[in-house]
Amino acid sequence: MRLSLALFLALAAPLPHSQHLNPRASFLDAPARQQTLAPTTNPLLLAAIHSLPSCVSTPAIPAPPVPMDIPHHYLSGSSGPINPAEAVATRPYTAFEHRITAGMNQYIATSNHAEAQCALAQLDTWAQSNALLDYPPRSQSWYQVEWTLGSAAITTSVLVNDPTLDPAQLHRVITWLDAVSRKDLTFERPEDMNNHHYWRALAATATGVVASDDTLFHYGITAYKDAIAEVDPAGAFPREMARHENAIHYQGFALTPLILIAEFASRQNIDLYAYQSHHRTIRDAILFYGRAVADPTLVKPYTSDPQNNDPHPNDFAAFNFYAARFPTETLPTSIADALQHPTTETRIGGNTTILAANPAPTKN
Repeated sequence: MRLSLALFLALAAPLPHSQHLNPRASFLDAPARQQTLAPTTNPLLLAAIHSLPSCVSTPAIPAPPVPMDIPHHYLSGSSGPINPAEAVATRPYTAFEHRITAGMNQYIATSNHAEAQCALAQLDTWAQSNALLDYPPRSQSWYQVEWTLGSAAITTSVLVNDPTLDPAQLHRVITWLDAVSRKDLTFERPEDMNNHHYWRALAATATGVVASDDTLFHYGITAYKDAIAEVDPAGAFPREMARHENAIHYQGFALTPLILIAEFASRQNIDLYAYQSHHRTIRDAILFYGRAVADPTLVKPYTSDPQNNDPHPNDFAAFNFYAARFPTETLPTSIADALQHPTTETRIGGNTTILAANPAPTKN
């Protein structure tokens, strides 16, 4: 039985490994990745590096007005036509995510300290403005917090590896992230177990690492296990299959934060990729998604709605991390083919080709 969030925060005991969280571990080994990228001649990695935007050359993004007021994503319910007013309201958050991840990606790809300093300064601007802390509970603004917070925490988890950064700025940013994450979780109910639960958990996991906050980190690990418990015998997330014409999309959308949680956990010596519930692992959900992209009839047992099924390579961005660990040839072709192009998703750190793609094919 799942605990309420309030009770969880009150009673959560640290995981055995989380008693000694490494706050610089991030979801990747930053120095090692820099060493890998510096001499690369791999065409895919070079294309990704050359396409990177710059934080330094991008105008600073002021913190948006408070309280946050973002219209619902859909005009009605949880499917159907998208509300165009939402895109207008989220522009500052999208621009913020793009700017901070651009600086962090540049730091990883080129070891440019000015880019890292730019990203941290942008984060600090929002931290000093107490952004992401004033919004209606259980609203589209609440959802936006989980995504922008995740982007900020993931970015910060890499930036802490740059010894040139201002410790006072880092402290302000990390203190802010911790406060935002704890508030973000207070509105959860036991029935909130769809993809939003996983996105909030990713933000908590990343924040838990950089803030050495065992409770937040532990929350993310528990949410990952909640997700694997949801996977049905076919590999589907039933709550995402209920999203009518967007069932396939939401299967992939739910997997994205879970893969990043597994990456953070692995850097703390916890192997979530091997975690099983009812003899199923995250791989079952990944295989179902890849096969359903190629053959949408696989979701017919869940919904009769024709699927919106024209994914962009960026929709597969998180799978770069999975493919770096497991043989690419064992993945569905739809996933393997998408990873032949640079992929970017600011909610999980920006250019995932830069952050994770292998410079050579994975070997068995």
